[in-house]
Amino acid sequence: MLSGAVPLYPLYALFFTATGLSGGQISVLFAVWSITGIVAEVPTGAVADRWSRRGALAASGALQAAGFAAWLVAPGFWGFLAGFVLWGVGGALASGALEALLYEGLAGAEDEYVRLSGRVDAAGLLAQVPAAGAAVLLYRAGGYQLVGWVSVGICLAAALLAMRLPEASHEADDDEGDYLATLRDGVREAAGKPVVRTAVVALALLAGLDAIEEYFPVIAAGWQVPTGLNPLAGLVVTGGGVAGAWLASTAADAGRWVQSLMLAGAALAAGLAALLDVPAGILLLAVFYGLYRLVLVLVDARLQRVVETGARATVTSVASLATELSALLLFAAWAAGGLPLVAALTALLALVPLAARGAATTAAAPRDHERLSRPSR
Repeated sequence: MLSGAVPLYPLYALFFTATGLSGGQISVLFAVWSITGIVAEVPTGAVADRWSRRGALAASGALQAAGFAAWLVAPGFWGFLAGFVLWGVGGALASGALEALLYEGLAGAEDEYVRLSGRVDAAGLLAQVPAAGAAVLLYRAGGYQLVGWVSVGICLAAALLAMRLPEASHEADDDEGDYLATLRDGVREAAGKPVVRTAVVALALLAGLDAIEEYFPVIAAGWQVPTGLNPLAGLVVTGGGVAGAWLASTAADAGRWVQSLMLAGAALAAGLAALLDVPAGILLLAVFYGLYRLVLVLVDARLQRVVETGARATVTSVASLATELSALLLFAAWAAGGLPLVAALTALLALVPLAARGAATTAAAPRDHERLSRPSR
């Protein structure tokens, strides 16, 4: 929750503009940020597997804090560029490491992963509420500098909390035990083992749909929601996502058909909202987002169950990398037809759980349980 409650999040684009950057320069910064994350995604997953998932999470917070500090100390294109590179590497370090830390920390109780992962997901979404409120108050009190330095402190606090998390001992299943072997084994399992590859592709396809969050303010504005109420409308939709993620544990035993029906229900809610084209459609959009986040937690849990080597963070990072690519489907759907086409894409993606037969939620669970219950070598 701390890592998500950063008051600079809703203001940093405005900070760039106020510093005098052009739209083209801001686009370059975002592109560098994205490319950094893509390039660092899988290698940092192997770092977490080879050395420490807890350490990777702590380093993630520290690098993000350093990136924001670079913005504040050298507010300009090159300072912002350096900050985005640091933030991109930091974000990649956390991706995969968190899921691996949670799952393997539950040795003997892996069935609790859905509940715990759902609550972590919900906490991250819920953090947007205090972050937005703090951004307004801090900006009025001390402008971007105060917002920025408080954000640096929050990132460092999150890093310190990460260091207090217990970490199960782990070791990549390879004879060499070095970094390159861990990286190789993780990529090989993600790409070469059918059951894992299917789970990776399923998670990546569905996770790419989460990019719709970027368009919530645009959707609300198109439905004539007053500008002053637009942030509140966004919180309603986010609240739906919080509820869906939090309640995921109640659907932990849902099979592929049930998950597909939930995604179909999400598509229907989004389609009806687009058809109505009124402010009340925000409620239907919240239903869409809640059902989607619920299924996303379940599909992530499926991937964690079928991973059999010690390169869990690397495998999850491969899925995160593929997610960056699958998000292009969402962007294309929005550009071509807005929310109605996004609803159609969601309906199409409802087939993904049905197609993931090789990665059923019960697959490899007994073997995985046995493996995780044994002491590490």
